[in-house]
Amino acid sequence: MELLLVGLATCSSTNVVEILEKMRQSFSSLEVDVSGERAPEPPRIWTDIALHYRIVGDVDPRRLARAIWLSDNKICSAYTMLAATANIESTFEISRK
Repeated sequence: MELLLVGLATCSSTNVVEILEKMRQSFSSLEVDVSGERAPEPPRIWTDIALHYRIVGDVDPRRLARAIWLSDNKICSAYTMLAATANIESTFEISRK
């Protein structure tokens, strides 16, 4: 089941990188932490999922938020499938190091 979360993080982060590059945002790294809670009884589906993006670079927060939103709501099929049964929250932080 944890591989579903890995797939979600991979799908979303790949999309975010491509979108930010098209937006000409300069960054040197992007990491995504993903965690989740599962239902206590079978089928133990994911009920809550949190994605936290950590990006290093000179990125406009509004553009990063837009890239994440586009990935989550328009592009990433893993997000769409998991969102049918789970509440998914995406957050981010930008470091300008």
